[in-house]
Amino acid sequence: MDLAPILLTIGALFIVGLAADQIGQRTRLPRVTLLLACGIVAGGAGLDLIPPQVEGWYDFLAITALTMVAFLLGGSLTKDNLTAHGKSILLISVAIVVCTVVLVSLGLWLLGFGLGLALVVGAIATATAPAATQDAIKQSGKDNAFTDTLKGIVAIDDVWGLITFSAVVLLVQQMNGHTDTDLVSGIARELGGSVLLGCAIGFPAAFLTGRLTDGEPLQIEALALVFLTSGLSLWLELSYLISGMTVGLIIVNKARHHTRAFHEIEHIQWPFMILFFILAGASLETESLLAIGWIGAAYMVLRTVSRIIGGWLGAVLGGAPKAQRPWFGVALLPQAGVAIGMALVAGKQFPDWSETILALTVGTTVAFEILGPAGTLWAIRQVKDHD
Repeated sequence: MDLAPILLTIGALFIVGLAADQIGQRTRLPRVTLLLACGIVAGGAGLDLIPPQVEGWYDFLAITALTMVAFLLGGSLTKDNLTAHGKSILLISVAIVVCTVVLVSLGLWLLGFGLGLALVVGAIATATAPAATQDAIKQSGKDNAFTDTLKGIVAIDDVWGLITFSAVVLLVQQMNGHTDTDLVSGIARELGGSVLLGCAIGFPAAFLTGRLTDGEPLQIEALALVFLTSGLSLWLELSYLISGMTVGLIIVNKARHHTRAFHEIEHIQWPFMILFFILAGASLETESLLAIGWIGAAYMVLRTVSRIIGGWLGAVLGGAPKAQRPWFGVALLPQAGVAIGMALVAGKQFPDWSETILALTVGTTVAFEILGPAGTLWAIRQVKDHD
């Protein structure tokens, strides 16, 4: 293997990441959007500059980066945060998921989709992009009640989305005259098993980490946790997002002797995120965005409106401050890999709808992955004006 092109490419991608970081600070544009755009330009849809050997690392980088994100999001669910914002986190996350599946499904049905297909696509619309949202929060530099609540919502809303998706698929199968209980039991196994795995790693880690020496050994411990969690999740066919979130939640609440594991992951996370987002952009099929036409635009409007309504309703029920209520839905617009995963599962369950589901999901995910982080940053900055 000729290593020179690989090393040169990685060096160039890190320089691109540094430039994106600086441009983001000076223009207030989301770093995620800049990195994705660079990936699109450099990837197969653009100049095709990235060697296949580097593109082949995408799965590894995606799993590693997203496990780190899940670990940090779980770490945001401290006892103090849950005590102060737990009601808002729960009600906003549930309200957004419910409003999204109901309003998107209803809107697509009124536009001519069959009821079953509309319900499935509505369930897929509940998925979010934790990595993009978390990075936008970090880039904003804000650490207040709104961002604390937002981190909590991001940490659990995909769990509600998966549960809703499984329920909708079962309902549509019954509407079509057949059921597949393996899907429901499989998703229940994935959710429950992922939490159990997170507990099995999290409780020993909460006791053992940070007891050797300060500094570098703790960084090694943090990396070990990330790779063990993601590796065991993949091996057991569980969700590394839910497992990583569970590990983070347990450590932050049980490891009273230190909080440094989270700081170490924050320090090493960005290089992985740079490569992940650029390669994600390189893998995006931008022609899918053009192929979905007006129905894709309608779906994007429906999903955006439903999340704004759901965020406002949940914030009202949860007693969030009035200045924050309009902005939760806007901050939760990013959508990425979880939606694609749901679409693939739905395509297997409903082969007749597979082409429509995949084209619509992939096309709109491209748009939400690029535009969504801008909404997150804008929402955080709007709330800042009222703090």
